[in-house]
Amino acid sequence: QVQLVESGGGLVQAGGSLRLSCAASGRATSSYAMGWFRQAPGKERGFVAASSRSGGTLYYADSVKGRVTISTDNAKSTVYLQMNNLKPEDTAVYYCAVRLSPIASTLPTQYTYWGQGTQVTVSS
Repeated sequence: QVQLVESGGGLVQAGGSLRLSCAASGRATSSYAMGWFRQAPGKERGFVAASSRSGGTLYYADSVKGRVTISTDNAKSTVYLQMNNLKPEDTAVYYCAVRLSPIASTLPTQYTYWGQGTQVTVSS
């Protein structure tokens, strides 16, 4: 079992920044790829960013590329999502997830464990 706890969400004005954190505990979490996804009201959960176990392979959704950075601290079993120049369309619940593989993926179906989510609201 893997437990994931996200933090760092909140209300921010357009153009602002937030840093989300996701602390993982349990089953050898430092061995796995991790990802961030988001879900806005009335929409399906969508991909934001993902990192391979080593951090050597990073993926970003086109909608956030250049504004978002994913990073991992394997010693702390924590993954971060630094979000800059936030836009109202970034408003969503953000979820971190663990894939039981060291290889990153953009597909939510490839991830086994999920956090409870943290709300990000960007006002215009």
